[in-house]
Amino acid sequence: MSRFSEPQHPVFRELNTSLGFDRRLWPQDIAQSRAHAKMLAAQGIIGEEDRDAILEGLDKVEAELRDGTFPFKEDDEDIHMAVERRLTEIIGRPGGKLHTARSRNDQVATDVALFTREAAVDAQRLLTVFMETLVEVAERHIDWPLPGYTHLQRAQPVYLSHHLLAWFWMAQRDRERFKAVEKATKVLPLGAGALAGVNFDTDRRFVARELGFDDVAPNSIDAVANRDFVLDYLAAAATCATHLSRLGAEIVLWASSEFNFLTLPDAWSSGSSIMPQKKNPDAAELLRAKAPRIVGHLQALHGVMHALPLTYNKDLQEDKEHLFDSVDTLRLCLQSATGMIAGARFNREAMAEAAADELIAATDLADLLVKQGTPFRECHGIVAGLVREAVESGRSLAEVAVPKLGEAAREVLARSSWLESKDSEGGTALRRVREQLEKARAVLAEE
Repeated sequence: MSRFSEPQHPVFRELNTSLGFDRRLWPQDIAQSRAHAKMLAAQGIIGEEDRDAILEGLDKVEAELRDGTFPFKEDDEDIHMAVERRLTEIIGRPGGKLHTARSRNDQVATDVALFTREAAVDAQRLLTVFMETLVEVAERHIDWPLPGYTHLQRAQPVYLSHHLLAWFWMAQRDRERFKAVEKATKVLPLGAGALAGVNFDTDRRFVARELGFDDVAPNSIDAVANRDFVLDYLAAAATCATHLSRLGAEIVLWASSEFNFLTLPDAWSSGSSIMPQKKNPDAAELLRAKAPRIVGHLQALHGVMHALPLTYNKDLQEDKEHLFDSVDTLRLCLQSATGMIAGARFNREAMAEAAADELIAATDLADLLVKQGTPFRECHGIVAGLVREAVESGRSLAEVAVPKLGEAAREVLARSSWLESKDSEGGTALRRVREQLEKARAVLAEE
């Protein structure tokens, strides 16, 4: 018998159902149901025969879901109801006992926590591969000079290895954020029931141990309402994708004919539908475009959660599509970034020629004067005047500076000194880059 006297309107049924996207939670739902059935039997809430029937039935349900033969039905509202319905079809009456002492409210919160944990662990793995690739490529190009930029103008020369390692430390911070997400998913919601707890002597810590949770949620209301761990994942993913978008932007620039700093492998490039000569860095361009997509999911879920009354509301169904798409998108972006960096062929001559522009040694000239006792602001003005004179007269900076500043200026303007003079900790001098590589390898070895 039902509480309702008429069936749901077809449009409402379409609006209400989440099976189209939450069916991917089936591995988590099966794992959770197994743990729950074992706990119910251990507590004497169901018999051992019922437990064994449920576990055997769940094995059959899992097999159908895995091989694609699971018979979904039109009135399956979500994956949780679909699994329970099919379990009962297979084993009969014991299947109806599985939902004892749990609600879909704490059930879905647990499934999503398990899924988010797995996604956070996977993101850490992909970031580690990306970081290992950056270290390998940096080691192969340890002393290749190129210009560093500010405002997209040549600023000061650096080594390519130093530039690549900047992405390593960004990725390391991203990895730490995903570690925090993993930790946030380790508090078990199951056992909270609909919102107030359950009327049975359950053992929530038994379930926690079975499913790899470190603790149980101390408040049943918060357990059902909490989606902080999803927001945490989306925030970490948004920052990571934003980092990758900046990498993508640089790859696009460096792969252009105007820069010619690198060539992408054909496997990570696209052609033109009309211009046969084109080799487009589409994968790098998509790194730029995917970031705001993930940021948008974060903003959207904040909108869903904003001012939402406790405890469960159907609004929370909207957490999954934002989460799922972000997980899939970030995975593709990390794999693409790794593939492009691993396969890129850098043009040493083009980078060195760009880094040989004497004007980017202007700061070194100013520092020379500082070391001779002149205040930096005065030095800045003096060297700016020399740069202007060189540009307006069409002469090199050395031709203008040496007669006025002496032979010490000639030594400063020697190309190697531009790089090796940046010997402060964290600087681009080779000694410091080698230190950085040691630190990077140590970070990777800790995992």
